[in-house]
Amino acid sequence: MKFVLHADGPEIADGADAVVPWWSFTKTLIAALTLTLVRDGLTSLDDPLPGEPFSLREMLQHRAGLADYGALAAYHEAVAADQDAWPVEHLLAQVASLHAKVMRGEFSYSNIGYLLVRRHLERIMERPLGEALRERLFRPLGVDGPLIAERRSDLQTLQMGSRASYDPRWVYHGLATGSLRDAVLLLHRLLTSDLLPQNLLTEMKIGLPVGDPGADRPWLAAAYGLGVMTGTARDGADVIGHTGGGPGSAVAVYHFPAKLTTAAFFIDGERGEEAERETFALGAKA
Repeated sequence: MKFVLHADGPEIADGADAVVPWWSFTKTLIAALTLTLVRDGLTSLDDPLPGEPFSLREMLQHRAGLADYGALAAYHEAVAADQDAWPVEHLLAQVASLHAKVMRGEFSYSNIGYLLVRRHLERIMERPLGEALRERLFRPLGVDGPLIAERRSDLQTLQMGSRASYDPRWVYHGLATGSLRDAVLLLHRLLTSDLLPQNLLTEMKIGLPVGDPGADRPWLAAAYGLGVMTGTARDGADVIGHTGGGPGSAVAVYHFPAKLTTAAFFIDGERGEEAERETFALGAKA
């Protein structure tokens, strides 16, 4: 499935209106929501969170010194067995001993960090993540379809790739679902509208280098900003967006600023690298 939106020329769409899991593209939405609160003076990127040594900026950039539950074999075994998600406090207890292995200030991808961001935002907003996203991001950007899946029944009508059943609570920071069309519209309008002031958009795009992205990925140089991957594709194009994957599928959603083009690709199987390559190829053709 794919969808391409660009300034000149027709849209490219194939299955673009089927509803799919957005996996870690949800992180981009969480970061954008955070920046609307910063815009309105309701929180700060750089003040330490209550009771914690690290800031929102550090968590959004994966440099807060937090481990990830992806390192837990028991987590993968439970997901593979299609068990219900663990209670959050149980998850945090399982990961607690791993944090000492992560150096604060260095890039270390952590879903735990985004779980803590979600909790912080929900306390500030006094409402669930899904409601806050609808109010402060989806509606202002004119995209009403996406949802945060909270239970198995929320996924029953989705295209889930090769996975038939899944508890979305395993994605502890929240699992957004929607069409590829809506994902592209959200990213495109976020980066090209005035929802966020220019200084905060600039902060979002400033990336921390993440090292060699690997020969199987289409990056020449990759970095991580505030909820976005940003850098240079192998063809020299600047790119900004996010790749995500989970049991049964993967998705990539990226903006190509030089062409004012945004593209997304959804693929069966846990093949995030291939979803990236397909998305970058769509951007190059636009």
